[in-house]
Amino acid sequence: MRAKLVMLVGALMLLAGCAATGPKFTEMKASIPALKQGEGRVYFYRSASMFGAAIQPEIRLNGAVVGSSVPGGFFFVDRPPANYEANASTEVERKLTFTLAAGETKYVRTSPSFGVLVGRINFDLVNGSEAAAEMEGLSFTGDVSK
Repeated sequence: MRAKLVMLVGALMLLAGCAATGPKFTEMKASIPALKQGEGRVYFYRSASMFGAAIQPEIRLNGAVVGSSVPGGFFFVDRPPANYEANASTEVERKLTFTLAAGETKYVRTSPSFGVLVGRINFDLVNGSEAAAEMEGLSFTGDVSK
């Protein structure tokens, strides 16, 4: 019985290590830089659920890596107006296409789901008020200079 408890505690500690660390959205939202003229912003975020915690693929935006889908994390990138494709690959590639306008902010929620061999990351475009509520307790995983 004691061995099972030790294994359970070890597994929980391992999963906790998969979660995002960094300043919380609520702590840093006032200090997030304003958009530069002629650019739009895309936030990527993922709930803190430990379901699929080990699945943390890179997220690409029009082929360039912009971050990773980390449980409990968020990041943002500023880009010029254009059509964009966000994607992540595990055993399959999932993608989301959208148009970003100057001065516009888009919110992309990533979430894991079961695959045949490996889980996969799904993308959903979310409205601003829903995203703000979901992002409140999430930790920043990005690079402000991107």
